[in-house]
Amino acid sequence: MKTRFITFLIAAGLLFGYSSCTAKAESNDSETATKSVSKADKATTMLTKAMFLEKVWDYESSPKEWKYKGEKPALIDFYADWCGPCRTAAPILEEVAGEFAGEVIVYKIDTQVERELAAVFGVKSIPAFLYIPIEGKPTMASGIARTKEDTKKMFTQNINTILLKKQQNNDAL
Repeated sequence: MKTRFITFLIAAGLLFGYSSCTAKAESNDSETATKSVSKADKATTMLTKAMFLEKVWDYESSPKEWKYKGEKPALIDFYADWCGPCRTAAPILEEVAGEFAGEVIVYKIDTQVERELAAVFGVKSIPAFLYIPIEGKPTMASGIARTKEDTKKMFTQNINTILLKKQQNNDAL
């Protein structure tokens, strides 16, 4: 029954034009655990649990109350190196992060390394994206669009409407 439900969710995601990977909890590749995607020239920032507690939300001190610690809206990409859609989204998200530099902070969390952070948000399918406005509750979305262009458009629209609270021009869609 559980397998049918998961298959349904994956099929539904593909039907609506979104693609994601189901998290492989049993995979603990040491190469993946030690691999770091963060480089000085990147517009995105890798988050560890300690950094998350310091910069985003200290869920250990206030587990029942969301208190965002950031000074700018943030987008967190929950990903894994083995996930194809995650690898597709990564350069697009890097580009979008550069375009919104100074307005929005874009973080990445490797779900194979930071399993506790993924569990805190109930991430079971990746890529998953947590949009965190300055005020209010965060919004979780998962999967990417069918094309790279539509995926970039998805990120841009979500940043503008969820994080920057800009009204969308329906004529432009």
